[in-house]
Amino acid sequence: MLLAIDAGNTNIVFAVFDGEQVKGEWRASTHTDRTADELGVWLMQLLTTAGMRREDITSAIIASVVPAMVFSLKTLCRRYFACDPVVVGDEGVQLGIQVLLDRPEEVGADRLVNAVAAHMCYQGPLIVIDFGTATTFDVVDAEGNYCGGAIAPGINLSLEALHMAAAKLPRVAIGRPKQVIGKATVPAMQSGIFWGYVGLIEGLVRRIEEEAGAKMLVVATGGLAPLFAEATPVIGKLDPDLTLRGLLEIHRRNKRLEA
Repeated sequence: MLLAIDAGNTNIVFAVFDGEQVKGEWRASTHTDRTADELGVWLMQLLTTAGMRREDITSAIIASVVPAMVFSLKTLCRRYFACDPVVVGDEGVQLGIQVLLDRPEEVGADRLVNAVAAHMCYQGPLIVIDFGTATTFDVVDAEGNYCGGAIAPGINLSLEALHMAAAKLPRVAIGRPKQVIGKATVPAMQSGIFWGYVGLIEGLVRRIEEEAGAKMLVVATGGLAPLFAEATPVIGKLDPDLTLRGLLEIHRRNKRLEA
């Protein structure tokens, strides 16, 4: 079995694959001061609850946008599962795609993993929107090459900034308001955030397509993707497991190269 680890700015996702099947998936808050042993004890308990043993896991892959977490995650894999993990972004790790940027080393590992998975599943050309701490728009051409994209503040980040900067504005829950014209402060904030974000999505997709000169399939992933996929027709596919499938595919590609 394969342990796939996707370490984001807010959460770390751990998933166990048995072939194509996900046998278990768990989330932990991202805290850079957590040790490998803290994560290991927590993960061992979850594996036991799911009816798995540590011996069942024979390989691992890590994608992290938090450099400070990589050492602990590598140590976790080596100490608890006796395997040396593949780390996306490390020298020698092959993605099977070209990164057509001036400084490819600056691209977040999660964005490249999403590009691999999106091309494998949907061909192209594509726009992948990942609703995370930041909302990223990534362009993948028909050959599967990563062409760049755009980064916007995530919706939770935007809400927090609004609350922090304006003394009279409370924290509000994210949701789709029934009306655009809010009749009180909270509905007005919900409308501005939600429909403003829909406008951001539609506007950036339109501009990307105009600049690229091609109509593109838009694939949405990340925690809030279902909320926005229902609100705008520009999102063509909803794929919550895109990053995990990308990790599985990258691991396979590198194992084939080793063989």
